[in-house]
Amino acid sequence: MSQNSTIDEVCQWNEEMCRKMLKTALPELISIYQCSESGSKLLRSLKILIDKFLPHIRLSEIEQTFASQVLPKAITLFDELANEVTQHTGGLSSQNTGLQAALRNTIQFQIQILEILVNLVDHMCKFEEVLALENIHSLSLAVIHILKNTFYHCKESETLYSGHLDLVADILQSLFKEAYSLQKQFMELLDRIVLESATSTDEDIESMVTVVHSVLEICSVISKMDHALHANTWKFLIKISVKHRALLEDKLPHDGLVAGLCEDILYSFNSCLHFAEQMNQPAVMGNGNSVDCKLFQKTLKLCRFFTNTLVHYVKEFTDFLSTSCRLLHHLYLQLYCKFPPSINAPILPDGSYDQIACIVPVALDALVSQLMSYRPFMEMVLQDNLDFCSELAFPQCLLLLNIMDKLPSQSEVVQSLWCSGNQISEEKTRLPLLHSLFLNFKRCHAELSLPAQLPGVMSKGQAQQSVSLYEYVCTHLCSFITSISPSYFPELECSLLDAVLSPYVLTALLASDTWCFLARYGSADLCAHHVSLIADLVKSCCGDCFQLFHLSLLLRRLLFLMAAEHQVIFVKRFSPKEASNLLLWRQVSIKALAPELQRPITSDIIRTAIDQCRRWQSGKSSLGELEHVNVALAALLAVCHAQGEGLTSELQLAITETLCQIWTFLTVEQVLSQHCVQQTMALVLSLVASLIRVVGAALIAQVVLFLSFLLPLNPPDHVRLAALDFLGSLGMTVISPDVQGTVLPKLPCLFGLLLADQSWLILQHALQGFTRFAEETCHEEVVPQSLVSRNTKSKVVSFLNKQAITTVECKELRIERMKQENTALEAHFSNLSQCAMNDTAMQPSAKRARKEPREEQYETALETAENAFKTLQNLLKQEPTPYWVTVRLQALQETIIALNSSKQEP
Repeated sequence: MSQNSTIDEVCQWNEEMCRKMLKTALPELISIYQCSESGSKLLRSLKILIDKFLPHIRLSEIEQTFASQVLPKAITLFDELANEVTQHTGGLSSQNTGLQAALRNTIQFQIQILEILVNLVDHMCKFEEVLALENIHSLSLAVIHILKNTFYHCKESETLYSGHLDLVADILQSLFKEAYSLQKQFMELLDRIVLESATSTDEDIESMVTVVHSVLEICSVISKMDHALHANTWKFLIKISVKHRALLEDKLPHDGLVAGLCEDILYSFNSCLHFAEQMNQPAVMGNGNSVDCKLFQKTLKLCRFFTNTLVHYVKEFTDFLSTSCRLLHHLYLQLYCKFPPSINAPILPDGSYDQIACIVPVALDALVSQLMSYRPFMEMVLQDNLDFCSELAFPQCLLLLNIMDKLPSQSEVVQSLWCSGNQISEEKTRLPLLHSLFLNFKRCHAELSLPAQLPGVMSKGQAQQSVSLYEYVCTHLCSFITSISPSYFPELECSLLDAVLSPYVLTALLASDTWCFLARYGSADLCAHHVSLIADLVKSCCGDCFQLFHLSLLLRRLLFLMAAEHQVIFVKRFSPKEASNLLLWRQVSIKALAPELQRPITSDIIRTAIDQCRRWQSGKSSLGELEHVNVALAALLAVCHAQGEGLTSELQLAITETLCQIWTFLTVEQVLSQHCVQQTMALVLSLVASLIRVVGAALIAQVVLFLSFLLPLNPPDHVRLAALDFLGSLGMTVISPDVQGTVLPKLPCLFGLLLADQSWLILQHALQGFTRFAEETCHEEVVPQSLVSRNTKSKVVSFLNKQAITTVECKELRIERMKQENTALEAHFSNLSQCAMNDTAMQPSAKRARKEPREEQYETALETAENAFKTLQNLLKQEPTPYWVTVRLQALQETIIALNSSKQEP
């Protein structure tokens, strides 16, 4: 009997006949099926086998007698059909109807294979017996292989069919629907699988792990094709992983599952933002039934599903996610990077962010709560030198603050790990929590500058107010201090001190604010201990470095919080009668001390400082020792600022006499070339300004005359600022008639020069200083004489009228500018930090080797000439030059040539 006759005969058999002939007919039909080369004959044989004989085969025998012998051939046929489709897609066109029909016929064959598999899976689901993986081994391999290829073909169809997708779109849709049905049915079948530790073999466990791997691959293929199928597939993966957790937990592809969920969360979140942005367009705004609005709501639900799924999965398998912590950490940062108040968050319609906020932050908060006690996550978050862009520094700050708020409720062990940082025996570097917070805070330049607004602390009877990032961080830091055990104060103090010594001013200020809160919150003894510690550090600083500035600011504030009895002890330990302590007293305010201490300490500081200045004057008066004079002058200035006119006339007179003596040592050449002399000059000018009412007319005349020579030579900024302080203070005194002829004619030139300065900082102080002088002086004729230039007059009028300089800058441009500033600041502060590490902070210039007297004369003469030429060069650039200047320049040129010629002669 021929094969066709056999098949035709079997088709006529009823159910009873098929049952009787099962053992003889089934092998023969399988042989016919396996020998079939025609696709149509093969499919016909396979349908007969499933429809006629499969219902009569016991569950325990299906795999061996049927599936293992039939399904491999079905896989081969499907792959051949897929290859055939791929080979002919390039020539598809509306004119080539033959090829079009052939392709559709081939795809129809694939659909029939899927239908056969659906029937087979449906039959397996009908068994009431307990299903084991060994019962469906070949079936699972076939279904997974064919589903993966089918979905991939549909996903890439737009590329494969080269713009002619419309010719086969309907049949491809049928192919996808059939694959959809098959996967849905297959997941139901897998859900019925039972794995028991007592009966399951290693092969069964390995097979289930393989199934999870394969379904995960399918999930990645269909991720952007069908949301419902995609979500159901994820639901199945998590369900089956949790169901068989006891046997599979250490073998599941945790990294792949977490990576897939994170990717889908980010995609759905970004899609939500995209659709919400589209809703903000004028044509769509206010239309709740628009397509974009519906897509937004649909995607939002999908985002909620994925985030909840991830939270559930992490809860179940936390102990196996050590290598996934990087992904989870990055997910948190990426989401908050696009969420308000981040500067990278897009502008969305009212209410859109509120809807997203009900999903994303809530899920992330739950995620952090679950991972806080997990050491690999802790090491990832606190890792030293985290390599991410500056845009992620802000969300990293928010993450650390979130952890900080939750930490008090954790166990002592968890608190210790987060607060203490790395242990010597550990390989990975883990920073303390506070240290990491300060490191990331300093990178949030844009958010601090705008500033970004965050929710403030709720107060009874008051609405919640928005606060700046600085206030938000400071508030949470102070709250954290009140909730942790005092045993962590050493780590807290180390982190605060490290931040105070940071070159970043706002970081140092934040640490100082926190430290002051700690001093008030803690005991008086703790405050006294901190003041003593900071004072020792201030004394150990070399030169005017940024560390000294930050430490001094902190010391000045802490001294106000010190108990009176501890202030007495502090004064005894750091006695102002000792010259070595002037470095400390120049940094503090006398007003911080108890009233009964202020007068004697003021007197001691002044006398000690004056004695130090006199020792320098009576000695060699070398530049190498001038730094001691600068310290003494700075201490005098601190006292004058604190006490002002409250100083006794005796002390004021003593200070002015000292200033007159020091002034005689200053020269224009040294001020321009020596840093320590520049400091002396600036301090003397500030002291004269503070004591302007008692300073003699002769000293005022000397200073004005000196500045008339110095300022045109463009001295450093801090010297010009001190000069402005002095010039502004002249309005408070009446210039003696004896020196008016010397002083008053020069003031308009000095003010005019400084008001024309190109530096915005100098210009601002010049406007303030000139305004102060103009409001208080009795020599009113100086004011109009200083405003000869129309440009200068316009600047002063605008300043007096408080007309702000406004620039039109949209939010996008401002944010971009902030990012560029952040890059520049990071480079600058990184360089400062490196210098500090190398102990190359600003120090007094090394004393130059002493030259012979004749060499010093040459040096002075040449420096004077060079500075004069620089001044002349600046003047030539600014205004039209008189005719005689050219003649004089030619004469100078001839003089220089003659000097060179005479030097070269033997």
